Amino acid sequence: MKVSVILGHPYRESFNHAIAARIVETLQQNQHEVFFHDLYAEGFDPVIKPEELISDRSEDELVQQHCREIRETDGIIIVHPNWWGQPPAILKGWVDRVFRQGIAYTFEEGDNGGGLPTGLLKARIGLIFNTSNTPEERENNVFGDPLENIWKACVFKFCDIHTTERRMFRIIADSSYEERVQWLNEAATITNRYFPL
Repeated sequence: MKVSVILGHPYRESFNHAIAARIVETLQQNQHEVFFHDLYAEGFDPVIKPEELISDRSEDELVQQHCREIRETDGIIIVHPNWWGQPPAILKGWVDRVFRQGIAYTFEEGDNGGGLPTGLLKARIGLIFNTSNTPEERENNVFGDPLENIWKACVFKFCDIHTTERRMFRIIADSSYEERVQWLNEAATITNRYFPL
């Protein structure tokens, strides 16, 4: 299988980088083809230009590469921190520029965009791994776990990816080495469940 792994974190020593590395290693051990992108490291431009917004394609070669890969992939794995209940801006811009009409979804002829979309992606599995310093009770009871809704309902389901799982690792700031090892093993276990050898 072909699997896209998208990392959105600027600090190379972050736990997000460790999660992504473990996921890529697991996928490769299981003999899957991996499209790995560290968005910050590759300088992905999250800002959509006016001419790109009103056209059916981007002139940015990196965006074109991401669009080609996202159409080919059998699964998508996203890794990012919880910042203000949202993905980092670079990852939101990636969705804006890559999960575009004609690539990830379309509408019936004559639909002005107000109806139900038809998903175009080949991928049927979407995994999300997040890190946070917000306690789970506060995240759920005060904020309503916005990342759950963003990825599962607003992005993946919109593009016809209905098999999803999201795992939040917390609290990162004061986590122990042993906790992080356990979390990395859990990330590998989840990846193995959906993308076995």
